[in-house]
Amino acid sequence: MSRLEAKKPPLFISEPLARDAVSQPLSLLSGILKSSYGPAGRLKQLHNGVGGCVCTTSQSSALLGHLSVSQPVLRVLTASVRNHVSRVSDCGLFTAILCCGFIENFRSLNVAPFTVIKISKHLLSLCMDHLKSEACGCRVSVDFSSVETLVCLVRSILTSKPACMLNRTEVDHLTSLVLKAFIFTVPCHVETNAVLGKCVIIPVKGRRVVDSTVLPGLLIEVPEIQLGKPLAVKRAGSNMIKIALFSVSMSGDGFNPEEGTIALHHGVSLEVSELNQLLNVGKQLVKDEVGLVVCQKVMHPSLKQHLKENGVIAVDRAGLSLMEPLGRMTGSQPIASIHLLSPGCYGSLKDLCTESFASKHFLHLIPEDTVVCSLILCNRNETAWDELKRVCETAEHVLQLTMKEPLALLGGGCTETHLASYIRHKSSSLPASTFKDLGCSQTQYQLVADGFCRSLESVARSLSHDGEETLTDMVYGHCWFVPSGSPCVSQWSDLVSKCGCGMNGNTEDLSWRFLQGQSGSPVLQGCPKEPSGKAADLLALDCFAAKCSGLQVALETANLILDLSYIIEDQN
Repeated sequence: MSRLEAKKPPLFISEPLARDAVSQPLSLLSGILKSSYGPAGRLKQLHNGVGGCVCTTSQSSALLGHLSVSQPVLRVLTASVRNHVSRVSDCGLFTAILCCGFIENFRSLNVAPFTVIKISKHLLSLCMDHLKSEACGCRVSVDFSSVETLVCLVRSILTSKPACMLNRTEVDHLTSLVLKAFIFTVPCHVETNAVLGKCVIIPVKGRRVVDSTVLPGLLIEVPEIQLGKPLAVKRAGSNMIKIALFSVSMSGDGFNPEEGTIALHHGVSLEVSELNQLLNVGKQLVKDEVGLVVCQKVMHPSLKQHLKENGVIAVDRAGLSLMEPLGRMTGSQPIASIHLLSPGCYGSLKDLCTESFASKHFLHLIPEDTVVCSLILCNRNETAWDELKRVCETAEHVLQLTMKEPLALLGGGCTETHLASYIRHKSSSLPASTFKDLGCSQTQYQLVADGFCRSLESVARSLSHDGEETLTDMVYGHCWFVPSGSPCVSQWSDLVSKCGCGMNGNTEDLSWRFLQGQSGSPVLQGCPKEPSGKAADLLALDCFAAKCSGLQVALETANLILDLSYIIEDQN
């Protein structure tokens, strides 16, 4: 009999943010995230203590997914950021770094958390109103009739992750492929509720990135196919190829016990009965002039042979991930039972051919209207390929979000410093009624506003990893980087050529100043102007929807954590 132990009482931790057990892990996490941020971010290698795969990355989804976080406060933070990334795919590191900055700056203020939360929400509303206004100087309209802005947006995503190990030629090649793949997924015939298609990524590891390509339609790997021989595929009367899609196993290995019981007569074999039913299905498919049969699971060899003899191409083990794009592309409905076959479930294809990439052989399904495409993605090794796959998926999602809301924000830290400049200007000219409505003094409001701005500026400073000085100008509020080891000069314009986003040059006196650190007196300045540069000058852009979401998630999560009075842990 095992020994019974008395239940331990729960552990109550009051004022968790005031304890080293929270502040030290928070500072460590913030340091890890900041050092991973941007095109020059440092890579992190994550692995567990008992072996398993090693992940080399600087992406938030991979970092937070592999980090083992036990501290309750940090678990709230990481869960919130991961949920943000699962919805919009981008700006995960921005959200996490900003959230850490809010917590670190707000908790050091001699202002009650309840008051801090009310003021910070008001500051967030000022930011969001500014970002959504036509007068916003860090917002760029995206014109889908021209590729310039779209190219900049995709290139910014591809170059932000150094673990992909891409050179300039490879970035340009992948940028054009991602845009081409996205255009394939846009329906040709726009309806009231148009739905974008899907890009399926096909892995080819150990090959050059420039070998990557995109094809309309879908590729299904078929190792046993014979290359060089023309496909003798049966066509229906309209010269189209009928396709049947099965989501049920066609292996003939018996019934599923969960479906109930089967009563058999003496001497009747269940296996023979099942095979006969499968062959009857095959005969029906041949009779209905089906030219291609795709099974998600295993298909019995006898059925495959029967279909082949009758000019029907059979593919099994297609996998669950291909079923949805296959159904969307061909118009077929997955057949879930071999005992019920309806002609209305069939779809159609324009053509069928074979393709070969590296040592892999594929069946290429070509539809009449292309809403599904295949991106054959190559990279030198598995680590770089895994990172590149995540980046390409992010780029595709960002383009989808941008089509829904055709806006982008300036990258390179310029949006963060511009917003900080705007908030400093706005908070210094608020009427007294605002402070009365918020139940705070003007001094308290200015303290929180300064912490809010320093948190934004800390994100921009995180882009510097090699000792560069970070500046902001007093005219446009953009972010500028001075290379480390630069000589002392009387004019900053002698050291800087373009701001972080590339919109502004050094052709005018912009009254640069150093970005504030954790301390320093607030800087008073005028409202930042709208830049006069052209979209063609842009070096970096960020997704509007993702960054706006990240700003809101960062502040809401920080406010939730600031409002914690107790942590109650079960000790059993």
